[in-house]
Amino acid sequence: MQAFIGVDVGTTSTRAGIFDHNGRLLGAARHPIQSWHEAGDVVEQSSDDIWRACCASVKAALTEAAIAPELIKGIGFDATCSLVVLDRQGAPLTVSGSGDASRNVVVWMDHRALTEARDINATADEVLRYVGGSISPEMEMPKLLWLKRHLRTSFDRAGHFFDLADFLTWRASGSLARSMCTVTCKWNYLAHETRWSAAYFRRIGLEDFVAEDYARIGTEIVAPGTPLGRGLSRAAADELGLAAGTPVGAALIDAHAGGIGAIGGRAADGGEVDVCDRLAYIMGTSACIMATTRAPSFVPGVWGPYYQGMVPGFWLNEGGQSAAGAAIDHLLRSHPASAEASAAARTEGLDLISLLEKRIMARVPNAGSAALLACDIHILPEFLGNRSPYADPDSRAVIAGLDLDADISAMERLFVAGLCGLAYGLADVIDAFAANGVASRTLVMAGGASRSPLVRQIMADTTGLTVALPGTQEPVLLGAAMLGAVASGAFRSIGDTMASMSTLGRLSDPTDPGVAAFHRRKRCIHGMLRALDRDSRSVMHGADGEAR
Repeated sequence: MQAFIGVDVGTTSTRAGIFDHNGRLLGAARHPIQSWHEAGDVVEQSSDDIWRACCASVKAALTEAAIAPELIKGIGFDATCSLVVLDRQGAPLTVSGSGDASRNVVVWMDHRALTEARDINATADEVLRYVGGSISPEMEMPKLLWLKRHLRTSFDRAGHFFDLADFLTWRASGSLARSMCTVTCKWNYLAHETRWSAAYFRRIGLEDFVAEDYARIGTEIVAPGTPLGRGLSRAAADELGLAAGTPVGAALIDAHAGGIGAIGGRAADGGEVDVCDRLAYIMGTSACIMATTRAPSFVPGVWGPYYQGMVPGFWLNEGGQSAAGAAIDHLLRSHPASAEASAAARTEGLDLISLLEKRIMARVPNAGSAALLACDIHILPEFLGNRSPYADPDSRAVIAGLDLDADISAMERLFVAGLCGLAYGLADVIDAFAANGVASRTLVMAGGASRSPLVRQIMADTTGLTVALPGTQEPVLLGAAMLGAVASGAFRSIGDTMASMSTLGRLSDPTDPGVAAFHRRKRCIHGMLRALDRDSRSVMHGADGEAR
């Protein structure tokens, strides 16, 4: 028997999953990670804390799977696109106004670099064509420019700037190689030309990297799944509870690992798989909507096109929602019935969302009709701005139709309205894809929310696409494990691994024309809320964004 480990670092926890050669999950475990939240959308973490959590997750997964460490033939990592800063000896360097060296990670959702993102966009450099025409403060170049401007000592002392996923493979193997996925999708590396753009770095004020020949951000760029170094170092192996030399595959961003683990799955009829016919919708704290194409497609407001950003040999367009699961959680926590509903959920041994879905489904004829509960409440759930297709990081949430009802039934309506708002944001991205020649028939949905029939049905009815569930409950972990499988030599390529280790499961099709018409009407109101948000900001702040 041979098995492979996938390690996923999300926003609030690390997870490890162990899979066999056929993609069957043998064991999994989770461990929390610490975050510091400051005013002004500042969110920081510790790379040492994250690594310790990874080690704890792997050891716990081994115990659950009851598998000997020597049977693990490869390990892969994925992570959020957070920025890790280390000194020349590999020790943490602060990214925090507190000066605390342990706080050395600028988390993906940290928006401290809004001004720097605007300044970079004002250059209109050719490189920006490959991020949908507008860079996001969630990407690494604005964050690096912020560090140079505001924490110059840390910027100058830094020996290594890593995307979090690349930090993990370095900590595991000692290799400084960066994944083509991370640097192409978040660092403005031009993978189709296999180069950094010196002119771009000079134009945006980061000429330091050109002068040092990019040594601190990556001189060796490799495809995901490439075996790194000599595998696990002795120290890392001891910390993880694995054998030294276990192959380590070059990493992926977390959503991209979910894409790899989802879109290549074998269909029930065993027919030929065309990854270009499938969109991946990876829904966690945030959400990513990813389209694979054979030729580059430039979609305004959508990140990419990225050559080999996810599937080798293909281009990737990446839409996204900065707040997805986080938006729903925030809505529910803010409702007056939150404490009562949480207590009821604990009594039934359920989480809060499962309780709400159970109550909703008990009184509607089917999942599609549940959307009608939100007939008179409308939500633009952009608590962290719009990532795509409007590329508006200053956008904020708008809620219309609230009343004084404070019971759990009112909370259910708010929940359904929030799901509808997310679905309409998804539909905006899909429409932007289609308007630029990127058409798909199936939406493969992954992440915790994908297990909900209610969520899947609302997405299907809103988009008109068939929504498919991956065969595994853990497509992100599976995608990470696939990297280890490729690095081990068990499979020749990511494509072969996708075909062998993943399948498609349950399908949700659009229900009836009446429900579709209902969503079209609500989506019109969604557009009105967006216009209201934009216009109200213009009235209060003007075109320059300064308060009047």
